[in-house]
Amino acid sequence: MAMKSIISITILAVVLVATQAQALGIIPDVNVGTLVNINGTVSCSVNASVSGTTPAPPFPNATVALSCGGRVIATTMTNNMGMLNIMVMLNQFLPITLSNITSSCRLVVVTPLSTCNATLPSNGTLEAPLRFVNSTVISTTSGLRNSLNFLAPNFTLRVQA
Repeated sequence: MAMKSIISITILAVVLVATQAQALGIIPDVNVGTLVNINGTVSCSVNASVSGTTPAPPFPNATVALSCGGRVIATTMTNNMGMLNIMVMLNQFLPITLSNITSSCRLVVVTPLSTCNATLPSNGTLEAPLRFVNSTVISTTSGLRNSLNFLAPNFTLRVQA
């Protein structure tokens, strides 16, 4: 009976500490193996909404870079529907807090915009901020990992001078 009480108290303490850490935006350190998972959809128009009644056409086969603090951390390519997914461990690139990720990281379309829509300016890029969705625990071959899930909700045009 005493062993059950000790286990219950330990589990309760772990849950309370984890909840407080998440509320503060503190994510487990490198040894825990935090993954950052980002999903988004790139459209062939400026300030497009893919949820409207007439959605903008997708930007297929576009190279998209995850940039954090001015450094490219990872790249991916959109599928034929303009959708993308990037999963990366950011721990080695910058301190992992929700605030750091949402303020320092963004997705940038690297592919020239004219390959999708000739009316888009050649001196611009489509960029999207990251919005935190939730945190989940996933099972991998090397054990349990915390996964922070983000969306890139809206790509907007940024014109370079």
